[in-house]
Amino acid sequence: MLLYVDAQYISPYAMSAFVALHEKAVPFRMQTVDLENGQNREPEYAALSLTQRVPTLVHGDFALSESSAIAEYLNETLPANPLYPAEPRARAKARQVQAWLRSCLMPIRQERSTKVLFYGHVGQPLSAEAQAAAKKLFAAASALLPTGSENLFGAWCIADVDLALMLNRLVMHGDFVPKALLQYAQRQWERPSVQLWRHQPRPPLKKA
Repeated sequence: MLLYVDAQYISPYAMSAFVALHEKAVPFRMQTVDLENGQNREPEYAALSLTQRVPTLVHGDFALSESSAIAEYLNETLPANPLYPAEPRARAKARQVQAWLRSCLMPIRQERSTKVLFYGHVGQPLSAEAQAAAKKLFAAASALLPTGSENLFGAWCIADVDLALMLNRLVMHGDFVPKALLQYAQRQWERPSVQLWRHQPRPPLKKA
């Protein structure tokens, strides 16, 4: 298997696919795509990636984009080390979490980019819109996370990493996060597969 990721290793979606592959314990190679210079739009990559984004997984003659689709594909084709809960309703909830995190909470994603996580970037205080998005995030995460539980649905699943990453945009910037969610996000961030992504060698950020 070959996984295409961004050259700066800051895409939350590339990270999710990377973690999924490591959790499945499947050998894979990794190749970077320079998004800043438009390498994702060049014919060779565009022929592989339907969306012209990262991540893209290549498995033999099969190519697949979008991190949640990649996780589902890996889960269905490689039964060992499941990425999703076995119980149908819990599995549906995990997929709901993933879809929601990818389609909502834009003010947080804009004001607390993943440069906060991987480059220590510091931004301005949260706007009113981002504060409202954070409140929505906290309410949903608190409702989903059982009291005293380390994971959303009993055993770990890939949605835990995705949710923790969104929370850690705030945690690692020093913004307020409720204690139980802060501890949850920090525990997930210490998972070995996540640590492997965190410690990828990153090029210096280009000056604005």
